Amino acid sequence: PLRVKAITKIRTDKVYDIKHLLDSKHFLDNHPNLIVNDVIISNCSRHAGGVVVAEDLDKYMPLISSKNVRQTPWSEGQNVRHLEPMGFIKFDILGLSTLRMFEGAIKHILRRKHNIKNPTFKDISDFYQKNLHPDVLDLNDPKVYKSVFQKGKWAGVFQFTESGAQNLCVQVAPTSIIDLSAITSIYRPGPLSANVHEDYIEAKKRPHLVHYYNEEYRSITEETYGFLIFQEQIALLAHRLGKNITLDEGNSLRKVLTKKGTGKTDKVLQSLYDRFVEGCVEKGMKQKEANELWEKFKFFSGYGFNKSHAVAYSVISYQCAWLLAYYESEWIAAYLEKESEANKEKAISIAKSFGFDIVELNINTSGIDWEIGEDGKTLIQPLTVVKGLGQSAIEEIFKGRPFNNVEDFLFNKNMRYSKLNKKALDVLVRAGALNSLVDSRFTGLKHFWSAVAVDRPRKQKDLDENIIAYAPEGDFTEDEKIGFLSELTGQFPITMLVDDKMLNKFDEMCIPSISEFDPDLGLAWCVVRKVEKKVSGSGKDYLQVVATDTSSLDQTIRCWAVEKGETLQINTPYLLKASYSEQWGLSTRGSVAKSWKRVG
Repeated sequence: PLRVKAITKIRTDKVYDIKHLLDSKHFLDNHPNLIVNDVIISNCSRHAGGVVVAEDLDKYMPLISSKNVRQTPWSEGQNVRHLEPMGFIKFDILGLSTLRMFEGAIKHILRRKHNIKNPTFKDISDFYQKNLHPDVLDLNDPKVYKSVFQKGKWAGVFQFTESGAQNLCVQVAPTSIIDLSAITSIYRPGPLSANVHEDYIEAKKRPHLVHYYNEEYRSITEETYGFLIFQEQIALLAHRLGKNITLDEGNSLRKVLTKKGTGKTDKVLQSLYDRFVEGCVEKGMKQKEANELWEKFKFFSGYGFNKSHAVAYSVISYQCAWLLAYYESEWIAAYLEKESEANKEKAISIAKSFGFDIVELNINTSGIDWEIGEDGKTLIQPLTVVKGLGQSAIEEIFKGRPFNNVEDFLFNKNMRYSKLNKKALDVLVRAGALNSLVDSRFTGLKHFWSAVAVDRPRKQKDLDENIIAYAPEGDFTEDEKIGFLSELTGQFPITMLVDDKMLNKFDEMCIPSISEFDPDLGLAWCVVRKVEKKVSGSGKDYLQVVATDTSSLDQTIRCWAVEKGETLQINTPYLLKASYSEQWGLSTRGSVAKSWKRVG
């Protein structure tokens, strides 16, 4: 047959399996004599933390240059498994954002508890080594497990940011690092689809009902209640129960069964099977049990997780929980500092759920980082939360503080206004950071905004003229203020819409918020944030509503029966009658008029 080198470009915005494409029946039917020798990829990426280690690496492996950085040409995945038998070591060195949270929390601790105003990296390192390092940290502290993992108090705890993992953890009620490792190993698509999580919860609740084949099996799997959750368990059981199966052979079996091997043949696998069954029988197990255990190996290996990996990660999760349990204020402040703009609103709502008050932005008191009030339960927003406000502008603000009036802010000899430009003034006013400078000369915040930011005055005379010219503009509407705060600071100011009197009324009537929706009750209150008209796959019109409550966690609700002209008002509190299904989530079946009732 004709041999052809296939040169194929891969578009990075599409997901194509090139081998599958070339092996497809359609392709082969049209090219019956074609054999594909190579697929040449038009560009290459670089693993975020993959490092190949060897002496004189360039003598034993071709090196390539990608964006002027030397790297190996090895692809991540199956091919990388060839490195080990060839004498190379490959590490994944991960840079976790959690480490930044450790650093931030320790800074706050040193400032508040140890009176170190400007902690150095050495100060932070010393605290970590004395308190947080795994060699000194008590990994069996009941307070940490009870107050965080069992109660479900989550705020930036590594590996427990998804609600599914959080719910599973609370149900398991972990009391050890191995429990945490098992939870994070189980919470993956493979084990979940096999309902291992439900069986594991049941086994932990009733450990006396767990069946162990023999004492060897018990000694290896008792910590996971009889389940084969870690890959190392397969290797160790094969070694302990099989006939003359070495640990190295047990490890080879693990690799073969987890489909991450280096080309072991069926003949070798059959040999290991025969010796395993023979050894089990010699150790008093029935052949039926030996076969059953071998099938368990195959079944669990489909999603078995590496124990050393799981334990190392769980120690990091525990360190987060320890800081949260013993230094809650400092950890929450560090958590808010670390979160991205996209997640800021959710992070702030979580902080509020812990009982923290968030102080409004203030040009005179807000700093670079989230700061903790003297009472320990107040968090002061930094100027860095304002979207569109650059670091250089913030530095200029610090040079000019304090500002007693708007003139101090606009005409300050200590500040360079090339850095604090018109855009910075705009976002500062709309985010509410300059509210303390709005005096009686202004008819409202919109008047202030126009006179100070939109038509930026360069001298006192310009400001005086602006104050007169823009006086009719008055204030922003409530919807505008809510929109600005949500857009620029990541906070939805629900207290502007739902006051304490309204919340007390909901409590008296036993009406839960939308985030605590009870399907049996079918009634809840919420504040509508967004309404979109949609069309279902069957061509049916419906409204997709995004709503929230005091948790500030957004919920999506579908309104299926919509009569012509019906809609909902945004930034408005409602009572609604709804139902819940796994397929559609929250939805209303009656018309908007029947299912939604405006409050207030």
